[in-house]
Amino acid sequence: MTPQELLIIVGILLVARILLTVRAANSPASGRLMTVAREYFDPFIYAGLAAWLLITFVARTYYIPSASMVPTLQVHDVLLVDKFEYRFHTPHRGDIVVFPPPVPTPDDFIKRVIGLPGDTLRITNGTVYINGKALVEPYIAQKPDYDLEIKNYDIYVDGMPLDPSQANIPPKRMWTSPNTIPPNCYFMMGDNRNDSEDSHIWGFAQLHGKFATGPRMGEQAGFTGRAFLIFWPFNQAKILKP
Repeated sequence: MTPQELLIIVGILLVARILLTVRAANSPASGRLMTVAREYFDPFIYAGLAAWLLITFVARTYYIPSASMVPTLQVHDVLLVDKFEYRFHTPHRGDIVVFPPPVPTPDDFIKRVIGLPGDTLRITNGTVYINGKALVEPYIAQKPDYDLEIKNYDIYVDGMPLDPSQANIPPKRMWTSPNTIPPNCYFMMGDNRNDSEDSHIWGFAQLHGKFATGPRMGEQAGFTGRAFLIFWPFNQAKILKP
């Protein structure tokens, strides 16, 4: 449920509460009607307002629609996402993040942070190397079946650069080095490496600002928050760690 939908429900309950109060003021059974208002409407209104504040400013739920994060996250899992954390620090490597991707879609994506601003990154023979060191990844479903390298102000996949008109590849002026991830940019990957639409297809995610290139150029970028808990189904509930 979105914050807007929840606020509409709370508004309907509040209007019903007001109407019941008005009717009670003009009814001989006013005591009974006010008791109904207090016992049945008030708890739902207070709980609804508290939930609205929570999901608007602190946390939100996220439903997993695809298998791109298998085995860490399964299709139909429901997560809690901390919307507050990245106001105090930048994302860490390994964080599982919900964010708007630089491709046309009405929904946020969820991926793992692999490359940070200033990192060198390449994938060779199924192994991810960050700053020349192999990344240990016990969480993936299988090794990627493609090679990749950040170089020459672009992301090269199997020797071919991504097209800036189709992927978020910032212009040269925004890079500090031709072979490192640009400032404010993050390389995101799904744990199900060979069934994931991620940075090897659509380029970099951004923590702030607007997308520099690609089909959503000029639209607002950002990270919605860090997924920290699977709470549904209950028999698979667990805290998500990097």
